[in-house]
Amino acid sequence: MSDFFNLYQQGLVRAAVCVPEVRISNPPANAEATIRLARRAHEAGALIALFPELGLTAYSNDDLFHQQTLLDSALAALAQVVEASRALRPLIAVGLPLRIDGRLFNCAVAIHAGRILGVTPKSYLPSYREFYEKRQFAAADALLSRNTELLGQEVPVGTDLLFAANTLPGLIIHMELCEDLWAPIPPSTYAAMAGATVLLNLSASNITIGKASYRNDLCAAQSGKCIAAYLYSAAGPGESTTDLAWDGHALIFEQDRLLAESERFPSAEQMISADIDLERLQQERLRATSFSDSIRAERERLQSMRRVRFSPELPSGDLGLQRAIARFPYVPAESAERDAQCYEAYNIQVHGLAQRLRATGIKRIVIGVSGGLDSTQALLVAARTMDRLGLPRGNILAYTLPGFATSRETRANALALMQALDTSAEEIDIRPSCRQMLADLHHPFADGEPVYDITFENVQAGERTSHLFRLANHHNALVLGTGDLSEIALGWSTYGVGDQMSHYNVNASVPKTLIQYLIRWVIASDQFEAHTNALLQAILDTEISPELVPADANWENADAKRASADAHAATADASTTSISAHQATMISGIRPNLKATVEAEAASAAQESTNRTEGRSAGRKPTVSGLQSTEAKIGPYELQDFNTYWISRYGLRPSKVAFLAWHAWHDKTRGLWPENLPEARRHQYDLAEIKRWLEVFLFRFFQISQFKRSCMPNGPKVGSGGSLSPRGDWRAPSDAEAKIWLQELRENVPDL
Repeated sequence: MSDFFNLYQQGLVRAAVCVPEVRISNPPANAEATIRLARRAHEAGALIALFPELGLTAYSNDDLFHQQTLLDSALAALAQVVEASRALRPLIAVGLPLRIDGRLFNCAVAIHAGRILGVTPKSYLPSYREFYEKRQFAAADALLSRNTELLGQEVPVGTDLLFAANTLPGLIIHMELCEDLWAPIPPSTYAAMAGATVLLNLSASNITIGKASYRNDLCAAQSGKCIAAYLYSAAGPGESTTDLAWDGHALIFEQDRLLAESERFPSAEQMISADIDLERLQQERLRATSFSDSIRAERERLQSMRRVRFSPELPSGDLGLQRAIARFPYVPAESAERDAQCYEAYNIQVHGLAQRLRATGIKRIVIGVSGGLDSTQALLVAARTMDRLGLPRGNILAYTLPGFATSRETRANALALMQALDTSAEEIDIRPSCRQMLADLHHPFADGEPVYDITFENVQAGERTSHLFRLANHHNALVLGTGDLSEIALGWSTYGVGDQMSHYNVNASVPKTLIQYLIRWVIASDQFEAHTNALLQAILDTEISPELVPADANWENADAKRASADAHAATADASTTSISAHQATMISGIRPNLKATVEAEAASAAQESTNRTEGRSAGRKPTVSGLQSTEAKIGPYELQDFNTYWISRYGLRPSKVAFLAWHAWHDKTRGLWPENLPEARRHQYDLAEIKRWLEVFLFRFFQISQFKRSCMPNGPKVGSGGSLSPRGDWRAPSDAEAKIWLQELRENVPDL
């Protein structure tokens, strides 16, 4: 088995960006500072060490660059760095002035293990406002030679050099300098199309008000457009302040995401580092057809680019991970970003439903409301959609459809929520029709036997959906689906005449973890009245359950299993989870036809709670609070949403997903949590748990669930994490096997 915890074995590379304190026109001192920081990068396990533009001389030498003594000293300083590199692991990118073909060029030099890999001159020389580079240097297109002799080595020179690591697939490096990034088409654009994944910018870049933000934008955009990492090192302490100032800005971006940023205006040298996911970049390029089309359009130029091979030694062992891995990839931890994304997600759902109603001319919605998260979110979206269309909320025909295992808590929550949102609320007991169906099937439950198999469950799910569609026919309405992305990924739905089907599903690309935060955002932003917010919080606090199997079916008690058929039937007909009187009466103004029902639920809560307490004291232990628990069956949604994101969005190997999940979830005291997530819900998982639930995910996702996704209803794509619609982000065969994914996981993730 490979070194599972080693980042290099997982397709990542550690890169360092260094900002030394320079001495103007003192190359020997600058060489020492460069070597000192390069050693730090080596000790940190990095394979790349980037330094600023003209860092071996300082940038602000002006006409001193035409002094023979300075040029000779710079060359000697380069020799110092080359010699020191023999004992160092990283590719070192340094800047200095070099004479080539009788001209002076502002150059980046790539050094590795005592070898000069190549020289890249600056392409675009700024000569406006404070810049006069054309006064001292020639631009790269003035080169006559493709190779030059440097310190006794024959070295390739040009802007077309790509440095490819033999020992780390996917690590291909390109260098450019400062103003090159400011040009309409930076040289790194062509390099990325030719295969470069890590783009280096040796920069000087003096600071003015607002310029740092613009630099960030440029680096983010270039890394995003090029689907690459972009490393930027700007000149810092020691540069001349005769007319300019310098902030020593160092940045590491990966596909428009900031991984690391230095302190600005440092008083001493500094180094930042981060781990770049090369496999993720390569996977993303496979999917981006416009990226491939651009390569085809520039084929001749790209074919002429040169690859220089080098073989860095990869560090072994667990180096940690210098990269934030979000526990909730669909939910930002930072509150302002999270609120902005919740606003967008919520309004995308509302806009999608509003357009579907306008397009069909239908003015009513039929929705089943269970008192759970998904139907709550769909109902909230429906209410806002009616408001936006100028239609009464009474056009939402909301039904709660209790079955054999519906709990008092969820039933009361559903009834109260429908009332609070001013919908046309009704309750239809599906148990009589389910009994008839079970009798027609000669199912044992019809004869009083406590058999709660998949048929027993799906009869209830099917009856609910059948009622909703016929109600829609009867009222000229549209059936609004409620199933979320998490359930779609895991196939956790009843196919056809079941909760898999609807006329339109606003939750289709919204995972369970995001639905929880959308509801929290609705509460925090006071979208509805205070009593509605209290009810929404109660729904958030309720355990996730399909409520298709009576709670006693999960109790490990032999006496209960041997109870009479009549007792089992009574158990199946009874509600099994109590609610507080506060929950049952929190909604004022409930219409008389349902108010009595809600109050009746509260009246029996105290006695039922006592019964369950006595049962527990007698040795009867509910598997999960006595309820049929979804997460006990298919795994924690927070883990399965993590798996869905990385496997469906990026196609990563299962072992890589397990590696990322371990770093995200193994220690709850590390990393960011959304601040409104209660402490009790901040979980952690060891590698064994992560592997176990990932196995469940792989089998369900790849082998048994695609046929349900292949004919899923329409619904708007909400997040960049993608959807599983066969008309959108995901097309796959319904008869695929999960064997190779399961095998990869089992072979490459240790059993700890």
